[in-house]
Amino acid sequence: MRQTPAELGATPLGIFDFLARAAASGKRGVLVTMTDREGSSLRALGSHMAVLADGRYAGSFSAACIEAAIVSEARETLAAGCDRIVRFGKGSPYIDIRLPCGGGIDLLFQPSPAQEIARAAERLRGRSPIELALAPNRPMRIEHGWSNRAAGWQGGEFLVRHAPPLRLVIAGEGGEPLALARLAEAYGAEIELLSPDGKTAATASNEGYPFQRLRGLAAPPALALDAWTALALLFHEHEWETALLAEALETEAFWIGAMGSERAHEARLQALADRGVPAERRARVHGPIGLIPAARDPATLALSALAEIAGDYQRLIR
Repeated sequence: MRQTPAELGATPLGIFDFLARAAASGKRGVLVTMTDREGSSLRALGSHMAVLADGRYAGSFSAACIEAAIVSEARETLAAGCDRIVRFGKGSPYIDIRLPCGGGIDLLFQPSPAQEIARAAERLRGRSPIELALAPNRPMRIEHGWSNRAAGWQGGEFLVRHAPPLRLVIAGEGGEPLALARLAEAYGAEIELLSPDGKTAATASNEGYPFQRLRGLAAPPALALDAWTALALLFHEHEWETALLAEALETEAFWIGAMGSERAHEARLQALADRGVPAERRARVHGPIGLIPAARDPATLALSALAEIAGDYQRLIR
């Protein structure tokens, strides 16, 4: 069974899960958080890395330039039993370790509070945003909800918010839905596929994707789309779109889009208008979708659409 980027520790949820699973098996770990930077850096403030006592780790702050030093520092933190902030790169006591960008970053090392880390992972997995309040030698606090505060120090605490992973609901038929599902999974998104097509259903089942069969235009399935979910409609025949779009536009989904030409997009908007969907809701529908105009094959269309969706998701969570 293949592992997703979240399972490999490439997302906040993956990093928290990595520490929580280790704690459940009796292994100690350290949560490492970027709390300040000077100049440019590969990662944003609030990025995390997790390090276990045996040297295994999840996440990264550079292109393998400082990870070995971070592992060493984390193991020393565990041995000392207290938190520490260490500068790497410019201005660091490690004169032989440099960041390729020439900048400097401050990292907060904290022996992992197993119960709080497990709670943070549970909240994100349950599709709820969180904000962490971190400070040296003080207990981690978890606030629920989504604030507009950027990551940074406030009142002696470093505050960083984390959104649930991108969830992508893909409805369609042909090669495009599966191409998009595969790329989005590699990106780290949670996937659900909907299709009236038996062949698409069989392939989705064989590849392990959650799947719903579309069986009738009069009764489309209920769409549970939260504020961190995107809906992509990839139909060559567009009769399925109106009912699905009308339902989706009642939800908090941050991105809703459909494949097709400009003429097809005008027709779908008119169909929604005829159904009584207000103009401000119709304006939420993206189309034609993607950053590459007139993609000629499923793989290019999938890459083009995912780039647009991922860009909007990243702007949403920053």
